[in-house]
Amino acid sequence: MKNFYKKFNFLLDAQADQRIIVIMKRKQTKPGQSNNGVLRDMPLACTDETAAVDFMEKQRWGNIPACPRCGCIEVRKMRDANGARNKRFLWRCYGCKKQFTVRIGTVFEDSHIPLRIWCYAFWSACSSKKGISALQISRECHITYKSVLFLMHRIRYAMAAPNTQEKLRGTVEVDETYIGGKPRIKGKSKRGRGTKKPPVLGLVERKGKIRACVIPNVTGKTLRNKMRETIHDSARIMTDDLRQYRSIGREFAGGHKFVRHTFGEYVRGDIHTNTAESFFALLKRGIYGTFHAVSKKHLHRYISEFEFRWNTRKIDDGKRVVAAIKGADGKRLMYREPTNKSA
Repeated sequence: MKNFYKKFNFLLDAQADQRIIVIMKRKQTKPGQSNNGVLRDMPLACTDETAAVDFMEKQRWGNIPACPRCGCIEVRKMRDANGARNKRFLWRCYGCKKQFTVRIGTVFEDSHIPLRIWCYAFWSACSSKKGISALQISRECHITYKSVLFLMHRIRYAMAAPNTQEKLRGTVEVDETYIGGKPRIKGKSKRGRGTKKPPVLGLVERKGKIRACVIPNVTGKTLRNKMRETIHDSARIMTDDLRQYRSIGREFAGGHKFVRHTFGEYVRGDIHTNTAESFFALLKRGIYGTFHAVSKKHLHRYISEFEFRWNTRKIDDGKRVVAAIKGADGKRLMYREPTNKSA
């Protein structure tokens, strides 16, 4: 019996040692501290300009800085006579012999707004589920509403998906909604179709990504072109009973199923458009509760913002901020574009 207890105690000690080793290998953090390095760096980047520049350079270039003009990696930081970094945070490229900063070739090029405010705006836009208004950032950062509004438009432009994307596959829900105010006369004024409200089309792959866009009208031709452009031929289509979808659904190998909303039917087995409608609910709650009023001219920018957050909903806020900053690379939105009255 003594030998048995010795062996048993030895096994317990061995298991305890293994547990201790596993615990020691775990990354220890203080209570309330995030394991994500980006989220730990963000508060300092939002308050200190040097930290903001270092943060943006790290997210854009990683450990290998490169010239945004020629792509050469033979670059160096420019320093003052005392050895401190240049106050304008300049770099010099040995390839094209030109100076540059982390702003060049991004949506914040030629912006006089400090990068720490850019970091705060990126963080707020990526972490707020229903968005953040330009007025709120204007109050918190003490800059003009006009400057913040243009800043947020550039961030939404950075969030916009590229023009060339993989087509949606599997089961794809297609639905449309109308963005605008509620009817003035209850029971008499129309709510959506037949009004001047701009229609928004949503195409969502179940357990996948969504594509949303403003469309000029809800005709069979418009819907057909968008669906052909966005959805793969093998997909299975789910819609409501809008008659414009009837002939379009026959073009897809997976077939076309629909629910009859006009008869109060919203789910029949796995046939529904609830995923697309949940995205529309977030979009409308953001517009009604956060932005209050959005012009038709700029609606596509707000849709890009909500689409970006939906497609990155399964990652944490830190990775979402990094994805938005990387999306700013190679893009440029001039002030005359969103303010052009003829557009």
